[in-house]
Amino acid sequence: MCKVFQISRIVLALLSVWPILAFSQNSSSYNINAHLLPSLKPDRIILNLSEDPLKGIHVNWRTDTTLAVSHLELAKATAGPEFREKTKLEEALTQTLVSRQDNVPTGYANYHEVKLTGLEPGISYVYRVGGGESWSEWFQFTIPQNDKEVNFLYFGDVQNEVVSMFSRVIREAVINLPKMDFIVYAGDLINHESADFEWGEWFEAGQWIHSSIPSMMTPGNHEFSKNPATLTPYWNAQFNLPTNGPKGLEETTFEVNFPELKLISLDGEQIDESPEYRRAQMDWLRSILTDNPRKWTVITFHYPVYATAPDRYHDKMIDYIRPILQEFKVDLAIQGHDHAYARGMAFEENGKLDYGKGTVYVVSVAGPKMYDVKEDAWMERKAYGTQTYQWVQVKEDVLRFKTYTALGELYDSFEIHKNAQGENTLVNSIPDTPERLQDK
Repeated sequence: MCKVFQISRIVLALLSVWPILAFSQNSSSYNINAHLLPSLKPDRIILNLSEDPLKGIHVNWRTDTTLAVSHLELAKATAGPEFREKTKLEEALTQTLVSRQDNVPTGYANYHEVKLTGLEPGISYVYRVGGGESWSEWFQFTIPQNDKEVNFLYFGDVQNEVVSMFSRVIREAVINLPKMDFIVYAGDLINHESADFEWGEWFEAGQWIHSSIPSMMTPGNHEFSKNPATLTPYWNAQFNLPTNGPKGLEETTFEVNFPELKLISLDGEQIDESPEYRRAQMDWLRSILTDNPRKWTVITFHYPVYATAPDRYHDKMIDYIRPILQEFKVDLAIQGHDHAYARGMAFEENGKLDYGKGTVYVVSVAGPKMYDVKEDAWMERKAYGTQTYQWVQVKEDVLRFKTYTALGELYDSFEIHKNAQGENTLVNSIPDTPERLQDK
């Protein structure tokens, strides 16, 4: 029986990669990226925020199809190896996905997910994933304290040359900053929505960071195929995001609630393309912001309300989303798409814009693809040709925001102070350095 089982496993493994082996004879790029192919050893391991991040966390990983059943092993972290004596085993929910590259099927992979619940605030846990003789290393994460302080990283578009050019940005952020509670990606994680090797490079750039610090991501237009706009099957397979948004927009439109912070993701592509899903998101957004008990509200979506590129105007965001942000006094909107950096405020009233109040809007880019930046009155700080990462801290009555370049240099900084009536005052502390702008 053991020999038969081993032979069956070998046959399944060959079948799972046979299209790749056949295609790679005529494509050197597939040989170059062979390390991104699925195997029995788990890879693409990622933590995602749950609806209640002080009680749970979501985990995803990938294997080849020889591992039909995969598990997660969990324990409270200890100073030594004794945690291995008190572990809990969780069986994963598994789905099989046909991998593609350049619209050519390249084989099959199994994606596994576990939703961990009943965790304790302030406690560190260790976990590993896999089964049999093939397990990942042990990873460690910490559930945030229930102390009303939250720290997180925010990245704009990654999209192009991900492993080559984004890796230094995310690694510099982790090296340069205090420990983060989570990471937010504002869409366009890769360039072609169903290119398996591009997704592989995104995971390669993040490596153990994605396995140790939970992420949440909002989809960009490059996560969709066109005519009609259809979300890539990789999104729901390899991420494990909240499903508490409108029906049909699970894991793209959702909310995450900390004690004093409500964090919201909107599906910007469906706002732009689908009247039905646009209305569903508008209604849902109003419903969760009505009688919102959280002191702070931060929202992320891909298409910015105020464009930074000279030839862009995001009418759907201005006409349909901006009025809701203004009505409910959303504190901060973190966005992508325009491949530049800009930050400022603008409140529309009676056809005029007031640049001294309202939601603070930020656009940023973490990858190497850059667009020109137009001159616009809403921008208090802007930059062209600059890869950045952002640190956001929410603590009591102050939201602190700092933008750093890929060199770790502080480029922008401000605070929002909230009084007892819920009114905001913005305090700038912009570094005394020139703005990085394109040559005229």
